[in-house]
Order: sequence, then C-alpha cells, then structure tokens
Amino acid sequence: MVSENFKNHWPTVKFKCLSQDMEYYLVKWKGWPDSTNTWEPLQNLKCPLLLQQFSNDKHNYLSQVKKGKAITPKNNNKTLKPAIAEYIVKKAKQRIALQRWQDELNRRKNHKGMIFVENTVDLEGPPSDFYYINEYKPAPGISLVNEATFGCSCTDCFFQKCCPAEAGVLLAYNKNQQIKIPPGTPIYECNSRCQCGPDCPNRIVQKGTQYSLCIFRTSNGRGWGVKTLVKIKRMSFVMEYVGEVITSEEAERRGQFYDNKGITYLFDLDYESDEFTVDAARYGNVSHFVNHSCDPNLQVFNVFIDNLDTRLPRIALFSTRTINAGEELTFDYQMKGSADISSDSIDHSPAKKRVRTVCKCGAVTCRGYLN
Repeated sequence: MVSENFKNHWPTVKFKCLSQDMEYYLVKWKGWPDSTNTWEPLQNLKCPLLLQQFSNDKHNYLSQVKKGKAITPKNNNKTLKPAIAEYIVKKAKQRIALQRWQDELNRRKNHKGMIFVENTVDLEGPPSDFYYINEYKPAPGISLVNEATFGCSCTDCFFQKCCPAEAGVLLAYNKNQQIKIPPGTPIYECNSRCQCGPDCPNRIVQKGTQYSLCIFRTSNGRGWGVKTLVKIKRMSFVMEYVGEVITSEEAERRGQFYDNKGITYLFDLDYESDEFTVDAARYGNVSHFVNHSCDPNLQVFNVFIDNLDTRLPRIALFSTRTINAGEELTFDYQMKGSADISSDSIDHSPAKKRVRTVCKCGAVTCRGYLN
C-alpha cells in the first residue's frame, strides 16, 4: 500500500540494503529535511524512473572503477559502499541542478526550439558564470542602433525588388528557406520598417532557432557541446552567435587571458572593419557551447536586419550539409563570415603570439590548434 507521502512527494533514492532478502532504499523526500528520510521496501516505491537512474548511476560508477583498475572490497554485508553511495547522491544533486538550469534556459530563450541539457559523462554541473541572452549585449561605451531607417514596400519579397536588392546583393534564401548565396556574401533580411508580414520569405534569422537542441557533456575532454535532436536539412539556418560586443582592444586583452585558460569565445566582427568583437564567454546563447571542428557542419554568414551598420553584423550559423538527429553541431572557430571555406578564412588577428590551444576535434583535416 502506497502512503499519502509517496503520492504527494517524489522521492530521491539514496541508498540500498538487503534485509532478510528484502530490498530497502533510503529515501530523501522532496521538500522535506534529511531528518525525515525513511528506509522503504522496494514494494512501496512507485517511481520506476528514479529506481532506473539509481541502478544506472551505480552501474556507471562501478564501470569507471573497473576502467581505472581500482580494487574494491567485496560487498559482504549487502549494503552499498560509502564511495558508491556518495557518487549516487552527487549524481542525484547534479541531475536536479541540470534540470533547473534547463528550465531557466527555456524561460530565457525567445525562439521556438527547445533547449535540453544532458550529462552522462561526469559530475560537472551548470556553469557558474554564464548568463543566457538572445541578442548582442553592448559593453559600456558601445552603442547598437537597432532601428532601421527604411524598409521595403513589397507585396511579395521573393519576386520584387526587396531589401537585398537595395543593398546591392541577392536575396539569400530559396523557397525552402535554405540559403542559396555563397559564403562571404552578406544577408540582408526585411526589417521592422518593411511592410511585408512575418511570413515573408526574407525573414529567417530573425525568427531564431527552430530546432530542439541539447547541450551535452562530451566524453573526450572538450567540455560541453551541442547536438541536434531533430534532422536539419542542408543550408538551413540553425542559430545565431551572440554575446557581449566589445572593442578590438578589449578583445586583445581578454584573448590573452582566455588563451591561458585554454578557452575560446571571441568572434571578430570583421565584415568591413575590425573595430568590434563578440565575446560569448559570460553572455551568450546556445552557440556558447558549440565546439570547434576543422571539418565543421555549420558555416558562418554575416546578417543585417534592423542594424545596417556594416561594422556590426549579426553572426548566423547555417548547416553545410544534412545533419542527423543526435549529431553534434560544430563550426570552425577560425572561419570568417566575410570569406569562403578555404585556408584564406583562417583568422590570425588580433594577436599572433599567444598561447596555442590544442584542437581535439578529431577531424582528418585537423590543423592541430584552435588559434
């Protein structure tokens, strides 16, 4: 018989022991202090997911011990050893922390695609100094003009002389919302002053990420990564790269600090000048967690919508090929939005004499370093 306590409060299973061939679990009740923990027989626990997590955590710990060739004493008293119990408790706390972080990310994001978080590799929890934003955050002293001065009056932007034509470039998308222009060509989307509606074929990047993505812990020492949970067609918009907009001089200072820590979050806005850089170290969106690859499946494009200042393009990432569900998303950290996919796109600015960060992408064409 399940008590009211079981019905109203999901438990956290912490320990297990056997007594007279009956399994008992020490249960931490949600919303109640540790002093109210109780030992409960398996038959009382109507929480199959928690029990499965308990079993998986125990198995994962023992597998890690086996890989490390550590020798553990036999479990003669049929209770969990303290080290195993401690690991299971830490995993439970981590799972709760990651779920809370996932909920926070989805509260803050303003796009259709959902964000999920997963760590089946280690005990790392949410980053402690990262703040989710949906658009550029200007550093003190930098002004971002986010209001267009003119817009189109098209009734059908796909066939008429629209914003791209006014800027002297081709419309970037085909009827399937796929990008059709070569890398290095800027994208000019319709803006807030345009008379076309939200279904305009020239409004893609501004709608934000449409795909459900998962921030996950990599198993080869690359920290967090991002994978797609759905299939993404080739040449499709995936996400924007956003962060804090800083001057190139400030980027130089921060870059040396980041290189010493082995991290890379600086993206030069060098479409026509090199005055500004986007720093996604503390402020960013899902793109903050996208790893580098020397053979990436995402390509960088410069985008102009409401802000037409060529010194401050928005950075959009498009798929270079079909990306299957469960596949990790990557882009080349040395790729410029103003160049094609070639050795010419390697960005050696703003400094050449920095600590070099070893690349772990594993691609056949790996250059060996991130910078």
